[in-house]
Amino acid sequence: MKKIDKYILLKYLTTFFFCLILFTAIVVVVDISEKTDDFVKSKLPVGRIITDYYFGFIPRIDAMLFPLFVFISVIFFTSKMAARSEVIAILSSGVSFKRFLMPFVFGSLLLGGILWAGYQYVIPNANKKWADFQLKYLDLNFGNSGNTYGNGSYKQKIYFKIDSNTYAGIRGYDTINKVGNIFFLQQFKGKNLVYNLRAESFSWDTAFKKWKLSNVLERKVDSSTERVTFAATLYKNYNFSPRDLRKNEYLKDQLITPELNELIKKEKKEHRKE
Repeated sequence: MKKIDKYILLKYLTTFFFCLILFTAIVVVVDISEKTDDFVKSKLPVGRIITDYYFGFIPRIDAMLFPLFVFISVIFFTSKMAARSEVIAILSSGVSFKRFLMPFVFGSLLLGGILWAGYQYVIPNANKKWADFQLKYLDLNFGNSGNTYGNGSYKQKIYFKIDSNTYAGIRGYDTINKVGNIFFLQQFKGKNLVYNLRAESFSWDTAFKKWKLSNVLERKVDSSTERVTFAATLYKNYNFSPRDLRKNEYLKDQLITPELNELIKKEKKEHRKE
């Protein structure tokens, strides 16, 4: 890389990061002015708002505006070079126009690689932090804001199929705290009910990676008998996780690429079952 390439690339990157910091500051100020009332109502300290909301919001908004920052930075520093007659001097020295564009291409590939890597792994984690705060404190009309938990992350009346013969239902589930109330499961053999489970409450156990059911009533039915058992606590390993119950408008932005591909495959598989 020649000295002129380093000079142009340095101008390119410094102008880009200057635009990034400047526009990020403007966006954050505008966002704060719009959400001040919501932040006050949340009764959270400033530190929590910064770590729980803006640590997710800033990477998210920067990724969205990243191409715009690149465009503005190229126009800005190239026009300054042209105004100082640097472009004329470079081309007059015998450098071809294609050769002159090489540091621009290299800088664009570098920034494009950063954006690609960010969208694969960094931005989904930032989106999760931002969306969890958005659901819990800001989206008052999302879901049922007048529920027991008092936040928009609470989902009611969830029904889904576990396999071709088994159906499950949930009365209410908090997607942030991963707890819910009234879970039932029914398994059929043909048109006959052969197994029924009902739990008053349930939660996700992060240590065992299983669902923890409380106050569980199980019924096993065959052609002539019915067996009923009760358990205060029961751990079950079902083929759905908290992520599957968290389906909302933000989910697709919160998953890294491998998880998103896994979710797509699972959705296709479930549709084929139906």
